[in-house]
Amino acid sequence: MGGEAEDGERRLGRVLSFGIPDTALGLVMGYVEDPWDRDAISLVCRHWCRVDALSRKHVTVAMAYSTTPERLFRRFPCLESLKLKAKPRAAMFNLISEDWGGSASPWIRQLSATFHFLKKLHLRRMIVCNDDINILVRAKAHMLVALKLDRCSGFSTASIALIARSCRKLETLFLEESNIDEKENDEWIRELATSNSVLETLNFFLTDLRASPEYLTLLVRNCQRLKTLKISECFMPDLVSLFRSAQTLQEFAGGSFEEQGQPVASRNYANYYFPPSLHRLSLLYMGTNEMQILFPYAAALKKLDLQFTFLSTEEHCQIVQRCPNLETLEVRDVIGDRGLQVVAQTCKKLQRLRVERGDDDQGGLEDEQGRISQVGLMAIAQGCPELTYWAIHVSDITNAALEAVGTCSKNLNDFRLVLLDREAHITELPLDNGVRALLRGCTKLRRFAFYVRPGALSDVGLGYVGEYSKSIRYMLLGNVGESDNGIIQLSKGCPSLQKLELRGCYFSEHALAMAALELKSLRYLWVQGFRSSPTGTDLMAMVRPFWNIEYIVPGQDEPCPEHQKQILAYYSLAGRRTDCPPWVTPLYPAF
Repeated sequence: MGGEAEDGERRLGRVLSFGIPDTALGLVMGYVEDPWDRDAISLVCRHWCRVDALSRKHVTVAMAYSTTPERLFRRFPCLESLKLKAKPRAAMFNLISEDWGGSASPWIRQLSATFHFLKKLHLRRMIVCNDDINILVRAKAHMLVALKLDRCSGFSTASIALIARSCRKLETLFLEESNIDEKENDEWIRELATSNSVLETLNFFLTDLRASPEYLTLLVRNCQRLKTLKISECFMPDLVSLFRSAQTLQEFAGGSFEEQGQPVASRNYANYYFPPSLHRLSLLYMGTNEMQILFPYAAALKKLDLQFTFLSTEEHCQIVQRCPNLETLEVRDVIGDRGLQVVAQTCKKLQRLRVERGDDDQGGLEDEQGRISQVGLMAIAQGCPELTYWAIHVSDITNAALEAVGTCSKNLNDFRLVLLDREAHITELPLDNGVRALLRGCTKLRRFAFYVRPGALSDVGLGYVGEYSKSIRYMLLGNVGESDNGIIQLSKGCPSLQKLELRGCYFSEHALAMAALELKSLRYLWVQGFRSSPTGTDLMAMVRPFWNIEYIVPGQDEPCPEHQKQILAYYSLAGRRTDCPPWVTPLYPAF
């Protein structure tokens, strides 16, 4: 009987596959890369689910505690690439303590013992110790082609050296913003240079790792395929030989115009050499005297990062107007409305724009030009119609500016706006109608962040957010709403919302729980700043199967202000985690 049932299931699978042989079905699925489409395919029938499982090459696990490595291996035994995230995104802003959790050890042990086809591993916001790397290298050194330790901590340069000399097929080594021990030891670069000839990407940007120009030059000469080199601080005059050897280099970040952290006498960089293949550039501590280094190459640049420079508004304008082919621009708000107007007039191919908050104490930012308002926002919306990603910090804003985004920026899939608290008076509040127009117009939007000031988005505005966010999967809201009714109104919409982060909104625990239950697609909720009960018991109203709830009270030994308490809730097939520090209380599931 069991054999007959199995034969019947196979026949049913063939019928539901519309006559497509398994081999052909697997080949077709190989061209379906979007994980959302893959998930939909796997739900058609058990047979398609099995074919998806065997043909799926890459998976992203957005929360390491949401499953176990054993369960993942059973579901996708042929994975070649895995991206794994642990600590909440708030950890990047020091809102969650280092000892919250996020150890990579259980994952590394299982990945090394099974996952026989794994060639690419990306760990983000995790604690990776030296023993983890030793285990991984012993098991996977012969096949690993990409290793990304992204904003990770817990390992030393000795482990990087082990990777460098053991993983000879490695094409990508990514360490950006990781906290690494034994920073002064740069022997690992020499190991990489002498052991690897196929490296294409090396990234240790925004780390404190020491990098000798001699070892970097040796690396470039030996790795003839190197396309991306993003390093820590290294005096630019010492990198002349490197750039003359790097004829395939397409992207460079790092360097420095300061020597050992100290300003140096003015030099002439007008004739500095960059290889003609270089199209993406980020330079550290560039000022007025050094910006001439860009002028001969500006017209060819596709990406320019000026976030870590000492340039005024006018100097930003001088550089940008020479860059008509930019597709990505990253700056600080010192660029001002005037600078954004130049961007809008010049950079018609711009697809990604990031405007971060500048240092308020830095010279040049006190100039009134070094502020972003509705003027700059409207200029970009009208002048750069190809934008797909836009993150911006503004000092003033109006509904009309947000309406312009909705009218003109039809290709946006990710929009993030922060309204700073620099100005005592904002031209127009609330921004309800502007947000409604933006969300109605930007129909491709999948990620939306709106971090403003109290009074900028009312309960009515939150209702608009719910009504017009039909395709948004990730949302961050800060200082929005007037009462619990606001979050309740939002939760009646947002049918696709999977990840929600809230700060400073002061909704009650009960309202947050009711909203979580109403948002049918929600998989992850993080809240800081809410009207809390003494023990978080009102959160139990959101209890449901496989829904982990953690109540976070940093500094548990001292009275904790309400605005510091946090809620973290997420779907998990792994059950309650066992490595919570004392200041994290798991509310559900209970032991």
